[in-house]
Amino acid sequence: MDTKNKGFNTKLVHAGSYEDAFGSAVTPIYQTSTFSFKSAQQGADCFAGKSDGFIYTRIGNPTIKAFEDAMADLEHGFGGIATSSGMSAVSSVYMALLGQGKHIVCSASVYGPSRGVLERDFSRFGVEMTFIDTSDLQQIKDAIQDNTTILYIETPTNPTMQLTDIKKASEIAHKHEITVVVDNTFSSPYLQNPLVLGADVVLHSITKYINGHADVVGGVIVAKEENMYKKIRGQMIYLGGNMDPHQAFLTHRGLKTLSLRMEKSEENAMKVAEYLEKHPKVEWILYPGLKSHPQHELAKKQMTGFSSMISFGLKGGLDV
Repeated sequence: MDTKNKGFNTKLVHAGSYEDAFGSAVTPIYQTSTFSFKSAQQGADCFAGKSDGFIYTRIGNPTIKAFEDAMADLEHGFGGIATSSGMSAVSSVYMALLGQGKHIVCSASVYGPSRGVLERDFSRFGVEMTFIDTSDLQQIKDAIQDNTTILYIETPTNPTMQLTDIKKASEIAHKHEITVVVDNTFSSPYLQNPLVLGADVVLHSITKYINGHADVVGGVIVAKEENMYKKIRGQMIYLGGNMDPHQAFLTHRGLKTLSLRMEKSEENAMKVAEYLEKHPKVEWILYPGLKSHPQHELAKKQMTGFSSMISFGLKGGLDV
């Protein structure tokens, strides 16, 4: 079913679902390492990239592709790249776009391992990095260097709940031909579409909202344009960080209920946040849905909801 011009909920149910030889309504688990060819010529064409046939599951698999295509549709991108973990997605993007003498500007309060792998490992290979508060657009402008290749944004951030204006940040970066990468994990495509707002690459840890059932670890990348998709996909294949078919099946199944889960979790989060904001033992609270959040208006502008992640501190700290 062609879902390009369908509504979001229709896409959740039908995007990426292809009938197999037996007419299955749900893409089966193709639990195979390799694929056979009808002829030597077909095999040669597949290996040469002249045919879209499947060769080896690390390179591509029907079950994995179904999930990848669904995510590309939901994020309005050219193609999806499913990975074994969220950090596999992050590392694949870094490896594809960074190198010796290159520079990355990154949200300071980004997910810990996303920053840690830069500081601990990529620094060993001559990659330069600057960590800033990307919610401050002037800091982005000041941090850009001649060798900057990536502006890496997480919005909202984990766990400080900072938001970055994706549209304006992308405009700044693109003036310098810098690739904009957005970690969209805490919003999901249900609430925010970074590629529509101007980003070049969006990624998720599907372990959180995309799968939604706490039984799968995985990641996914969606690139806006074909050239970027091929560049990152090729890197992921060589790194060997692909998702496996069973992961993809479970995640694609979980994806179908994303709207219902996000709506309910956001409804509950708002009630919890409003309760905590008034609680006498709570020193501070950060939730984009509260008017007290410093970027509440930005959240309303670039998101269709406020998600369900909350940060707060107790008066007197943990000892109370």
